[in-house]
Amino acid sequence: MADRTLWSYADIAAHIGVRTETVRSYRKHGLLPPPDAVEGGRPFWYADTVRRWSAQRPGNRPRDSRR
Repeated sequence: MADRTLWSYADIAAHIGVRTETVRSYRKHGLLPPPDAVEGGRPFWYADTVRRWSAQRPGNRPRDSRR
């Protein structure tokens, strides 16, 4: 079942371990997927959207355990 919980910039930041301003910068530079919803002028993303994006974003590749 899809997770349709809406996440804010702060939720995304907490999920990936960065500051909220960093997530805002990702969006400004086109590095974040388009929002799934906009409420009161504020963008929100489904949790599943963020998880897919997070798993595929540069710098989030599994590390070689031999290093």
